[in-house]
Amino acid sequence: MAEAEPQLDEEHVASAPPAPVEVPSDGPFDYLMSGALWAAGLAWLAPMMGAQMVMHRLVGPPRMQWLERLYTRGQVALTGSRWRAEVHPAIDPHGTYLFFQNHVNHLDHCTAYAATPHFKQGVELEDHFAYPIYGAFMRSRGTIPVQRGNLRALANLMKRMRAEVEQGHSLLIFPEGTRTLTGQLGELQPGVFRIAVQLGVPIVPVTVTGMYRVMRKGSYLIRPGHEVTVHCDAPIETADLSRRDVPVLMEQVRSVMQDRLDAYWGQ
Repeated sequence: MAEAEPQLDEEHVASAPPAPVEVPSDGPFDYLMSGALWAAGLAWLAPMMGAQMVMHRLVGPPRMQWLERLYTRGQVALTGSRWRAEVHPAIDPHGTYLFFQNHVNHLDHCTAYAATPHFKQGVELEDHFAYPIYGAFMRSRGTIPVQRGNLRALANLMKRMRAEVEQGHSLLIFPEGTRTLTGQLGELQPGVFRIAVQLGVPIVPVTVTGMYRVMRKGSYLIRPGHEVTVHCDAPIETADLSRRDVPVLMEQVRSVMQDRLDAYWGQ
């Protein structure tokens, strides 16, 4: 459920990138604590993913949401983080949405999944299906693979996403296409926005704050003691939009997510 990377084109929205966030340096105790948290997290991940893969075969992923929520909440808790969600009342718990989330680390799918009751199918780079345990888990769940740099693969991506939507499933997507290196929102990619317009499915901007302090790209350390908040803002309709509206739609989503990050880092 991470790092889907649609292609850039003339519709790409350019904006001045915010300044990188300064974070404190790590000491010996941080390495020891991180090692213990990694051990606890892996001891939770392996049996929980194994149990889910068995249940995927027996009853299907949409019918075992209680187990997926237990797994994702537990995985975040084992980073030593406090978790909470703020969900806009306009989000229909029975609706179908494209949840567009800022991309911080490899636990992003766990961070946001339990924020709403929707079954959320993932969209992830094809390379990640080679990961031990996690790759098998994604295949059993029906996660949609994305081929990096392959324009022709966008047609298949569209087909797979439409099939999920027609079943009433929501999708969890990372429109930046890669994890942040700065703690700020990266440049959004237009491919998934064009697909959203074609599908006519509302976009829910999802902004996770606090997770960059816990774990970030370029470091394997887990840093406990932070509050992680999942902000699910009001849905943005796409049903009456066309390809010409994609830049404006991208800016709407970017503005909501950037405002959340600005408020967090400005505290």
